[in-house]
Amino acid sequence: MDIFFTVIGFLLMILGIIGSFLPVLPGPITSWFGLLLLYLTEAIPNDWTFLGITLAIAVLVFILDYIIPALGTKRYGGSKYGIYGTTIGLFFGLFFLGPFGIIIGPFLGALVGELAFANKDASSAFKAAFGSFLGFLFSTLLKFIVAVIYFGFFVSDFWEYKSVIF
Repeated sequence: MDIFFTVIGFLLMILGIIGSFLPVLPGPITSWFGLLLLYLTEAIPNDWTFLGITLAIAVLVFILDYIIPALGTKRYGGSKYGIYGTTIGLFFGLFFLGPFGIIIGPFLGALVGELAFANKDASSAFKAAFGSFLGFLFSTLLKFIVAVIYFGFFVSDFWEYKSVIF
């Protein structure tokens, strides 16, 4: 059972890193579940304090993921349409432009959202789209950093107890 939990935990860690870029998957929370599975093995001693702190961080980052892009958009004069456009642009960008769509899609989505639905002139729509884009990038970077740190914890703990797991 330890091997099963470890493999599923590892897959959740990878999914968590991928989820840092996709708004559908909560990256750090998914990574945390990978840590939880590793700690549920009989080979690794339970550290509920560690798991509690990492869960609190994952939940905080999950909440901030919704607040930061909105703050970036508001800071640069955007509307809710810019925020919606950022998320929609990410989906379309990812599917039609591949990896570059992660960067281009949110910006174009926010720009279209501001121009088409908020009835802003090009200059203020561009400024709002830039703010939304910056918020999205910061939020994504924060999720990615947390997911990678959790992956580091996973690998470190696995490596320390690998002989007991296998």
